[in-house]
Parts: sequence; structure tokens; C-alpha cells
Amino acid sequence: MAAQAHKSLHITMKILTLNGINLNMFGKRDPAQYGTVTLAEIDAQLVALGQELGAEVECFQTNIEGEMAERIHRAHTDGTQAVLINAGAWTHYSYGIRDALAILHCPIIEVHMSNIHAREEFRHHSVIAPIAKGQIAGFGADSYLLGLRAAVSAIRG
Repeated sequence: MAAQAHKSLHITMKILTLNGINLNMFGKRDPAQYGTVTLAEIDAQLVALGQELGAEVECFQTNIEGEMAERIHRAHTDGTQAVLINAGAWTHYSYGIRDALAILHCPIIEVHMSNIHAREEFRHHSVIAPIAKGQIAGFGADSYLLGLRAAVSAIRG
């Protein structure tokens, strides 16, 4: 029995992290709002934490909405067990991204570096939130790490 429990800790979960439009500019874009951490640094932190938690983390970023939808479609069949998404501005209006995510049968965790609810009015609404397991916002790069922990917890049930 103990051998089985020990063995189950090594099962790798597959978690996809999606970053939308303009998020490749972290570190350069509005440091007062987003800090100076780059997306590459966030991705490296996610991969490292994923290894600690027994999860394989793939990170994907695009500024092209159709490419984002295509990557989400692949997640439907590639073994992805949870999705962590910061859709950037698409969060507030992209029904295409929302509908692509709705096809998935795995937990979706929405993350934002800034507190979108404390910013401009148009940022207060998320078209993704109603299909997400939860939303984490306002903790800078830690929003991603908290989101990854939430995704792992959701997979483990």
C-alpha cells in the first residue's frame, strides 16, 4: 500500500499556461502596474514549481487570437489536465477565446498580475470567469504561482 501511495506522487500532471495579447511585454509594459518581471521569468518559475508539485507545465504566448484558439483546441486532445490562463485584454471581450476554453473538460484557472477589479471599468468584466474554476488577480507574478497550485489542487480533486 505504501509503495502505491509513493508511486502516485510521481505521476505527472499536464498543465497548460496560456498568455494572451501583449503579455510578452511584461517587464517593459507599465512597470508600476505589472512590475519588472518578464514573461520568460514567470514561465521559468512555473516550470520549476510544476516540477516540485509533480506537474509538467507548458507555457504558450501569442498576440494572435486565432493562434490562441488553435492551441486551446489542441489541449482538448493532448492530455492537458488543467489550463492556467491570463488572456490579457482578450479577457474582457473575446468570446472566441471563451468558447474555445468552454470545449475543454478540465479545470480552467484565470490569472491576472494586476487586480482587474481595481482598474478601469472595462477591465472589471471577464468573459472567461463564468467558465473558470476560479480567478486569481492582483498578486503580480505570484498570481501565476497561486494559480498553478490551484490547478494542481483541482486535478487532485
